[in-house]
Amino acid sequence: MTDLTLAPIRFENARWEGRVSSRKKRSTPPAVQVMWQDAPLKGVAIEMVTPGLDWDLVVPIPSEAVCESAEVFLIINPETNQTLGHFTLNGGPPPADDLRAEVELLRAELDMLKRAFRRHCLETS
Repeated sequence: MTDLTLAPIRFENARWEGRVSSRKKRSTPPAVQVMWQDAPLKGVAIEMVTPGLDWDLVVPIPSEAVCESAEVFLIINPETNQTLGHFTLNGGPPPADDLRAEVELLRAELDMLKRAFRRHCLETS
């Protein structure tokens, strides 16, 4: 079992960022590798935040990964071969049976109905 944990921070400007934390103090940064299409991703950086305990992981997203499919990035500790985490880029239209798309559509319709109801209440009072 690894003593490392990974928490996502943000994804913006073609960069995914996360925080790697260690349960015990380390004298060197942890070895972290990001795999994409069964190959290590180049340009991954790890910067110390709390000496010996926390590091920020910065993963540049290659332009080839932005396409009409789901692209999975696997974050591993190569010393132990344990998976620390992963993130997925989804491109293209969502599948017809995607529950998240249905929920977003329902939210949009509910917002529209709320605005119409408030307008109706103002006009009739």
